[in-house]
Amino acid sequence: MENEYFASINEVSKRLSVPAHTLRYWEKQFPVAIKPTTGAGGRRYYRTETVARLVVIKDLLYKHGMTIAGVKKLLRDGKLPENADELLGAMPAVHSASVPTVPQNTTDIDLAIKLLESAKQLLQ
Repeated sequence: MENEYFASINEVSKRLSVPAHTLRYWEKQFPVAIKPTTGAGGRRYYRTETVARLVVIKDLLYKHGMTIAGVKKLLRDGKLPENADELLGAMPAVHSASVPTVPQNTTDIDLAIKLLESAKQLLQ
């Protein structure tokens, strides 16, 4: 057995470029896949294999545009890949070129309209 390494939530947060509160949220959403060990004072420590699963989950959600429900279904069906790119044939990645840039001062409604118009153009 490999020498096991435990990473703190802060280390994992930095490595994945995801806020710590997002990791805690994912723990609640994917309790079967993400089970950190708790240390003194309730601090979370992640095993190497848990960090690997977090990388896959992050890629599925952010890079491939999958929903939380979709990832839950993969977990439930036992089909969570070891590498999110294994799903490329079945699911295209979200390309930044297809997502419009929106000025910072736009309202939420204007943003929603612009995104819907872009989606309509992509589907035509």
